[in-house]
Amino acid sequence: MRRMLVAGNWKMHGALHQNSELLKRIAAEASGLLCEIAVCPPYPYLAQAQSLIEGSPLVLGAQSVSEHSSGAFTGEVAASMLAEFGCRYVLVGHSERRALYGETDAVVAVKFEAAQNAGLVPVLCVGETLSERESGETGAVVARQLSAVLGRLGVVAMRSAVVAYEPVWAIGTGVTASPAQAQEVHAAIRAQVAVLDSGIAAGLRILYGGSVKPQNAKELFGQSDIDGGLIGGAALVADDFLTICQAAN
Repeated sequence: MRRMLVAGNWKMHGALHQNSELLKRIAAEASGLLCEIAVCPPYPYLAQAQSLIEGSPLVLGAQSVSEHSSGAFTGEVAASMLAEFGCRYVLVGHSERRALYGETDAVVAVKFEAAQNAGLVPVLCVGETLSERESGETGAVVARQLSAVLGRLGVVAMRSAVVAYEPVWAIGTGVTASPAQAQEVHAAIRAQVAVLDSGIAAGLRILYGGSVKPQNAKELFGQSDIDGGLIGGAALVADDFLTICQAAN
């Protein structure tokens, strides 16, 4: 039985006082929920978040990671550094990293490997743009992004990983893939892994991300291959995020 996971990606948002209020509220009300709850703040707030969630059911994640373990890479953060701050998860291949910072499928696969080498669980983000969906390329794009990791590391790497399907056209737009659209892609992802190992595929958690809101979370999470959500804007509002977590319960 796959345990549902709800992960909040704060992106480049946050401030010390704001973070404190948000995390204290979420941590206080998270006990009793059956789903796993992760928060992914910007790098400068990892220490604060680590301190605030200590002893609570919440776990910590980061939004990106360097493909390098150390060296002269100004501005980069190594996976081992994230592990020292108690991170369990790290996002790799988020569409904003791919589009804005030129991260290719190959680079994402190396980052995935670096995360696992440091004991972190990578959350591999995959998804198509609006033009790719309209051209009927969704399946090919998502399969290619997943294949980059499978080809480099093999299917065994999926034992300690999470996949997040985030259609680019639904991120921050207010437009959400319908439950049926999301389920179709999630099922295809699981099937791609199942060709290599059905047992690993059955245990793989696949999250949906893309304008998940309190109003649509329950129906999305009710789909058979959707195992939770990667939440953007709603993760910054305690009431909204908690309602989404309750929907995954």
